[in-house]
Amino acid sequence: MSPQDLAEACANEMWTSDSASQRLGMTLRHIAPGEATLGMELTSDMTNGHGNAHGGYLFTLADSAFAFACNTYNAVTVAQHCSVTYITPGTLGDSLTATAREVSRKGRSGIYDVTVTREDGTVIAEFRGHSRSLGTPMLSGTARTSDHEGRNP
Repeated sequence: MSPQDLAEACANEMWTSDSASQRLGMTLRHIAPGEATLGMELTSDMTNGHGNAHGGYLFTLADSAFAFACNTYNAVTVAQHCSVTYITPGTLGDSLTATAREVSRKGRSGIYDVTVTREDGTVIAEFRGHSRSLGTPMLSGTARTSDHEGRNP
């Protein structure tokens, strides 16, 4: 299986059980080894007392993109630490995109950056996630890929 085929198979496996992302109306737009792009429209249920996007929903979108990006190697991988910086408010009706990319993957640890933008390209938030592989395969009947030194763009 090619690295791209493996990434797609892992994303399909995750998506079938990811009711949180699905119920929030997220869509998986792109998947590749160490990369993922998800989209979501901000609905009235996602606004706060100021009429802006509630930060928890922005975090959730970024966290979902992070999860799909770090789970592209057939090794169950979870968040170890995450942080987000909110840059400008999102507003009702915004079509948001969270683009995750691998910064580093060494052994069982990884670092991923996620940028959340609205449709005009304005950056809404920047997210950094640290991942940890649990060392078990994601796809049944397969062996996980070996831990290795990932790319450092």
